[in-house]
Amino acid sequence: MNEINSPRQEVARQIKQVRKEQGMTQESLAELVGTKKSNISRLESGRYNPSLDFLARVAGGLGKKIQVKVK
Repeated sequence: MNEINSPRQEVARQIKQVRKEQGMTQESLAELVGTKKSNISRLESGRYNPSLDFLARVAGGLGKKIQVKVK
């Protein structure tokens, strides 16, 4: 699978987009969900393989939900 089109990269892109649309910094999102800025940075870069629980916390901090589909 091409890394650019990987599910991890797509989630990272969406999280970053929503965070920026809401005018939040990585630091403010991290504080809101109880993690470090470095974890948000790694998540958004696609270099981090997050748990579903972590993704759900981050999405919740953005007022969103995680939806998983198996195709």
